[in-house]
Amino acid sequence: MARKFALIVSRWNELVTRALEEGALETLTAHDDVEVTVLHVPGAWEIPVVAATLARAGNVHGIIALGCILQGETMHADLLAGDVSSSLMRIQVESGVPIGWGILTPQNNEQALDRAGMKHGNKGREAAQAVLDTSELIAQI
Repeated sequence: MARKFALIVSRWNELVTRALEEGALETLTAHDDVEVTVLHVPGAWEIPVVAATLARAGNVHGIIALGCILQGETMHADLLAGDVSSSLMRIQVESGVPIGWGILTPQNNEQALDRAGMKHGNKGREAAQAVLDTSELIAQI
C-alpha cells in the first residue's frame, strides 16, 4: 500500500521554491511505496489553510510545506513567519499528520539560494526526509 504525501509549495520567490520542491520530490520519489501530490499556492500565507484541509481529509501520511519569506525593512516577514509556523505546528499536533518545515526565512536571495541547494544543502530535501521519518515512527506507535 502506497504512503501518500503532499507538497505545498509557495509560488512567491519561485526561483527558490522550485529548487526546494525538486529536492523534496527527489527525496520522496526515491521510495517505491510513496505517492506525491504537489499543490502550489500564491505565497506562504496560504500554506496553512491548505495543510489544514489536507490533514482534515485524512488521506495523507505527511505534508511538506515549502516557501521563502525574505526579511525586509519592516516586521512583516517576522509576523508572517511566526503566524505560518504557529499554524502549521497546531495543525500537525491536532491532526497527528506530520508537517515538514521547508519554509526559509533568510535575509536575502543569496541566503535563500544557499539553503535551496547551494552551500547549505537543500532544506526541501531535509523537510521531506523529516516527514518520511516521522510518519514511519507514527505508524510504529
